[in-house]
Amino acid sequence: MKFNLRFWLTLSLVLLVLSACSQLQKSDNDRIPVRVIDVVDGDTIKVKVDGKKETVRFLLVDTPESVHPNKPVQPFSKEASSYVERMLSGSKVELELGIGERDKYGRLLAYVYADGKSVQEALLENGLARVAYVFEPNTKYVEDYEKIQKQAQKDGIGIWSLENYSQDDGYVPKESKNRSDKTADSKCTIKGNVNSSGEKIYHVESGRYYKITKPEEWFCTEQEAIEAGFRKSQQ
Repeated sequence: MKFNLRFWLTLSLVLLVLSACSQLQKSDNDRIPVRVIDVVDGDTIKVKVDGKKETVRFLLVDTPESVHPNKPVQPFSKEASSYVERMLSGSKVELELGIGERDKYGRLLAYVYADGKSVQEALLENGLARVAYVFEPNTKYVEDYEKIQKQAQKDGIGIWSLENYSQDDGYVPKESKNRSDKTADSKCTIKGNVNSSGEKIYHVESGRYYKITKPEEWFCTEQEAIEAGFRKSQQ
């Protein structure tokens, strides 16, 4: 009898210690309450959880880029970011962590909820995100998300209002695609390039770095480059 009692007391103590060692304290529904510090873009936020700052990447969705260092601001990127800000502001925000919890950049991978409503689903419903980065074992809600996406596509809202904008490998604005297809053999000889700091710079043929610059876009006139958000190289 004493042996059984000692065994159960020891087992209970071990389970209690294991539970206390968890870095992220989960609520009864396996969701972790967090405080939002910043909305980086439409699919990434910064939060504070258990006194530690964390970057969270939304699982199974991808929104257009607004802060990528090597890409221009894409259509509907700002709308996606603003939508997430409004949804999370003043709400009870919770995370449901994915299996494995982190990506190769150290970001938490999670399904995000605001007052119990899925942020991923809301983005898809409004045509502000596409279903993407579907990798096992984090596929829990992929079928639900795809159904929502199909409806948004049918309604032609948000990113689905632009023909061939959403591709399997990301977002490709028609305007940018046409510009990148231009070659120096035509009259469009001005090279547009985005540097490592995200600054959009164009180079003319008389410029110092023209020959060594790899063009990401071609422009026919300097005015066209300026209207696209590029500035002239200082050398």
